Amino acid sequence: MKHGPEVSSEGRFATVVAAHRLEERQAERLRRFLSALAEDPHAPTAVRDPDEAVHVHLADSLTALPMLDEALGEGVPTLVADIGSGAGVPGIPLAVARSAAGFDLVEASQRKAEFLKRVVRALELSNAGVLRARAEELPGQGRREAYGAVVVRAVAPLATLVEYAAPLLAEGGRLLAWKGARDPDEEAAGRRAAPRLGLEPQEVRPVTPYRGSRNRHLHLYQKVRPCPPEFPRRVGVARRKPLG
Repeated sequence: MKHGPEVSSEGRFATVVAAHRLEERQAERLRRFLSALAEDPHAPTAVRDPDEAVHVHLADSLTALPMLDEALGEGVPTLVADIGSGAGVPGIPLAVARSAAGFDLVEASQRKAEFLKRVVRALELSNAGVLRARAEELPGQGRREAYGAVVVRAVAPLATLVEYAAPLLAEGGRLLAWKGARDPDEEAAGRRAAPRLGLEPQEVRPVTPYRGSRNRHLHLYQKVRPCPPEFPRRVGVARRKPLG
């Protein structure tokens, strides 16, 4: 994948840093994150080359900053859950960019969770921690209605994501879900599932994380009333039998 051979990797990185008005200390942490993705043999990503990762991982994650700022600015907890964090996206770039918020990187795989812990230590991210758990397990671990925002990229269809997020969100909190090209059937299923869980679809915002990117969208849902106590269902049920 190429994103304009006329622009160097460092030039792309500088463009991302400038676009989001990041300070040098934040930029240095993001450089270390790119190095971890490139050099750690256990990094759980197919995109290791910094030339690609600066766009696919950094720019794509940071494009949600305006929506995240809106989500955390309305009297909700300044705590964010990154469900299925994997290689740490979008959670780690967002945690670097917004040090005033706390981030739980939620990952069920032990191998991936260990990678995340190494990166959090290497970046000295005092506002981020790793939870080795499935999303459905978190409400029973004291995280019910604990979060002002839930972010999730490339994990599951929207109807499943709303069930993961709804029990975790405080009232007024928001789910931000990264998706590619719009899928009317998937969106309709998400709209059907959301009201049963206390969520309301708000917006589908097209974004262009970097020049030449296509078909990137952020789906926004808001928690407008309490989630019924029977949710989430048992681990795996939301994926096998989505409400929508």
